[in-house]
Amino acid sequence: MSIHLHWYLPTNGDSRDIVGSGDDSHLAVGPSASRIRPPTIEYLTEVARTAELLGFEAVLTPTGTWCEDAWITTAALSQATTRLKFLVAFRPGFISPTLAAHQAATFQRISGGRLLLNIVTGGDPVEQARFGDHLSHDERYRRTGEFLDVVRGVSTAPAGTTFDFDGQHYRISGARIDFGDWDPPQIFFGGASPAAEEVAARSVDTYLAWGETPAQIAERLQRLRARSTALGRTLQFGIRLHVISRDTSEQAWAHAERLLGAISEERIRSAQEVLARTESVGQQRMTALHEGSTADLEISPNLWAGYGLVRGGAGTALVGSHTEVADRISEYHELGIDHFILSGQPHVEEAFWFAEGAGSILRARGLV
Repeated sequence: MSIHLHWYLPTNGDSRDIVGSGDDSHLAVGPSASRIRPPTIEYLTEVARTAELLGFEAVLTPTGTWCEDAWITTAALSQATTRLKFLVAFRPGFISPTLAAHQAATFQRISGGRLLLNIVTGGDPVEQARFGDHLSHDERYRRTGEFLDVVRGVSTAPAGTTFDFDGQHYRISGARIDFGDWDPPQIFFGGASPAAEEVAARSVDTYLAWGETPAQIAERLQRLRARSTALGRTLQFGIRLHVISRDTSEQAWAHAERLLGAISEERIRSAQEVLARTESVGQQRMTALHEGSTADLEISPNLWAGYGLVRGGAGTALVGSHTEVADRISEYHELGIDHFILSGQPHVEEAFWFAEGAGSILRARGLV
């Protein structure tokens, strides 16, 4: 399978520095705070149109109280673009799965079939509590599995029939959502715990990992392939990474050092205190890559863990010359990664750096 290149929609704001996301967004001090680009619809339209112009297939939109609502924002942007798909992140359990399917069907109609869904079960107990969700970690994943069963069931019920479901978290009677001429959206999902991997193997189309080393990724893909095969299913795989792609390796690493130099030790300590409360195994694995230290941040060739010092979620970046970045993406692809969800600050300028550099090399190689 060829590589699918996706970009990111910064609905919590953009900057020329590492922008904190999630609950560490209030830690943005100094350069990041003074040079923030607010997530206005005008600016987000510019990011979306840039991604579309440069040939990215879709843009990932995050979810949380720290950013704009993904459904509303992307529905608006679908009217300002023509080809770009929208990978809408949302949290199951906060709305009815039948309503989620209904929203998806409406989105498919108004966008011409350009919706993808990214299921985010959630790993921060403080963030979950804001929504009134107090289930335990594993119970949230069991609810996610039921949620996906219902979404698929009501979305694929043949005409003239309805779907019923009687589970621990949902009881659905006589439901069916008509998608008309469009298919239900493909479902993306991430999570590193055993409970999350079981949901992935059973219920999703594409499993997403955060940017760990190739050896770590290979181990997880092998495990998930075996489990999904045992269930009679085939998974696709994707990875979430930041990128700093430049004409030379020296230029790329100089930019990474500039980003690091703009972060105070106080901000790193504060961010790590926030991230330490997480129940997310994936987040714990991101933190383990650097352990809060600015030393030895190149954890694998061209893989830099600097982002994770102050950001939740994806905490690594591919850093290097255009050829080096393309080589690293090719290596992940050889492991079985097909979807690459990339980002860089600012998201307009870095989209050009990547697409005209490493992206063009991948296309020349016939991989995209």
